[in-house]
Amino acid sequence: MAFVVGLSLGFIGSGGSILAVPVLTYLFLLDEKVATAYSLFIVGFAALIGGFHQIRNNFVDWRTAVVFGLPALMGVWLVRYFLVPALPEVLFQFDNFLLTRRMGMFGLFAFLMIGAAYSMLFNNNPKGGTGIVAYNYTLIFLEGLVVGALSGLVGAGGGFLIIPALVMFANLTIKHAIGTSLIIVAIKSIIGFLFADALIMTIDWNFLLLFTSITIVGMFLGIFIAQFLSSKLLKSVFGYFILIMAVFIFIMEFFIN
Repeated sequence: MAFVVGLSLGFIGSGGSILAVPVLTYLFLLDEKVATAYSLFIVGFAALIGGFHQIRNNFVDWRTAVVFGLPALMGVWLVRYFLVPALPEVLFQFDNFLLTRRMGMFGLFAFLMIGAAYSMLFNNNPKGGTGIVAYNYTLIFLEGLVVGALSGLVGAGGGFLIIPALVMFANLTIKHAIGTSLIIVAIKSIIGFLFADALIMTIDWNFLLLFTSITIVGMFLGIFIAQFLSSKLLKSVFGYFILIMAVFIFIMEFFIN
């Protein structure tokens, strides 16, 4: 399954956390705190390696990466270090209905997955900016903070949220937005994990490093195979798969569990 997570990253350049969190939760039976923390580490290192490739192709706008990345990193750290550990087991109760911490985190995760599926199914040819970078510092800062907080809460990289923001608010071309988003995802995910989760929970480093290594191998194979397949077809298939997974998570958490 780690190999499959890597394949998805190699095929379409995103979606690692969308598979990693369910795999860690339902197959390895990790709780919501550990699964989302491990996902940040796994996706962060995979994005870092993909980011090196984008750096070589000059598709990273470093100024934008800093302006957007710093508040995103702040959002991840604040949520993982303060909010997640402080969340009670039961978030809300109404009569016989209990909204648990797990249901809240995974419910939000499923909602974001639907957004990612929509982006892949109905936005296969996104239009980028003109490439003449123009900064709306307030919007970029707020967007970075919100995306970082969401990423920290559900353990997702957030690339599908970051890319449109960079196109709209920084006027980057789509290629530069993708390359820059990989660097942002890598930095905020890895640092957020190391300076929050790694300090307050026991980490099974043998398992995590093995899973991450296999994911990276799968990513390289996915990148190679993707050269021979239609990008539109890959995005469509994966988009429907994400939609199915979102429904599966929602049913598991709100009806079965």
